[in-house]
Amino acid sequence: MNRTLLLGAAAALALGGWTAAAQAADPIKIGVDTPLSGTYTPIGQQVRWGLELAAKEINAAGGIAGRQVELVFEDSEANPSVAVQKAEKLYQVDNVDFLTGTVNSGATLAVGQVADRNKKLLATSVSFADSITGAKCSPNVFRVNAKAGQQSAALAVWLKQQKADAKVFYLGPDYEMGRSTVAAFKEAAEGVGAKTAGEVFAPLDTKDYTQYFGQIRQARPDVIYTSVAGNDTVRLFTQMQDFGLLDNVQVVGASGTVTSQNIKAIGSAANGYVTGVGYSPLIDTPANKTFVKAFNAAYKTDPDLYGADSYGLLFAYKKAVEAAGSTDTDAVRKALEGLSWDTPQGKKTIRAGDHQAVTDMYVVQVKDGKFVVADSIEGDKAIGPDACTRF
Repeated sequence: MNRTLLLGAAAALALGGWTAAAQAADPIKIGVDTPLSGTYTPIGQQVRWGLELAAKEINAAGGIAGRQVELVFEDSEANPSVAVQKAEKLYQVDNVDFLTGTVNSGATLAVGQVADRNKKLLATSVSFADSITGAKCSPNVFRVNAKAGQQSAALAVWLKQQKADAKVFYLGPDYEMGRSTVAAFKEAAEGVGAKTAGEVFAPLDTKDYTQYFGQIRQARPDVIYTSVAGNDTVRLFTQMQDFGLLDNVQVVGASGTVTSQNIKAIGSAANGYVTGVGYSPLIDTPANKTFVKAFNAAYKTDPDLYGADSYGLLFAYKKAVEAAGSTDTDAVRKALEGLSWDTPQGKKTIRAGDHQAVTDMYVVQVKDGKFVVADSIEGDKAIGPDACTRF
């Protein structure tokens, strides 16, 4: 009987060792719930490219803790309800260890609730709404890109220098991101002496923005701030140019409004546009030059902030998993809180209190169809206070 027990124990140990080895060889699955169709397709494309380039480099270097990275994509269609359905599938059917890719801020907030229910983690590298790491923060949600408040802080520094006492009119998309970005910049602009001339919010995928032009003309602003994005930007800027609304007005806005993905389609209407960003391909460091060169070689275009932040995210996750020694949610969450890591735009740190990344900010302007860095602000000065009280 003792011999039987010993043989059984030996078999169990052998089976356990085989199972552990098999698990170690299994890929780490990362779900990507991003718009691959619809008005935010250009943003989703940059997200995909950034993640795929990072995964390729990580896998070529041995993976994460010896395991290869497998990206599992789903098309969220820039629709929060669709994003929720795809997130449920990625967590429950595909059994991903981690999820990213959400673009629309409403989608990020909704998918964050899915992450909570499934006891899994979500990180956005795109969404701007301050509430994501503020009033509606979650212990399972992280953000590695700059929030609206950080962008606004950088842009307000430029506004104070260039357009003191400006009258600003606000035009945002009518959902969480649009209202959050407008609110954030309005607060920052008024804080440096600007006056509010009016505001309107247009539905996502608006085809005709001219319906708002009478109100803008009547307000006679010095500055127009907008946070529309993707294909909506092309329509807005083209129509403003066609109707003479750009004459004698400075247009500023969110970092996702004019990007490398839509700047060619916007054409000359983008000239002079100013924004605050957490990334520019013009950042003059060896790390960024290497990244831009690799991105261009792979995709024949420059990375924008979405591509760069998505690329950097995978390296943060890699560092956290290897520090935790596991892909377990609690262990990785703990490792991500306070994590510092290197990215193309420099070192970032995820603030433990609200899960918001601290990153240096830049003011960039479009000149002759290209972005030019006009100013910068240190990350600690741009991030603002921790407003998360939910965990």
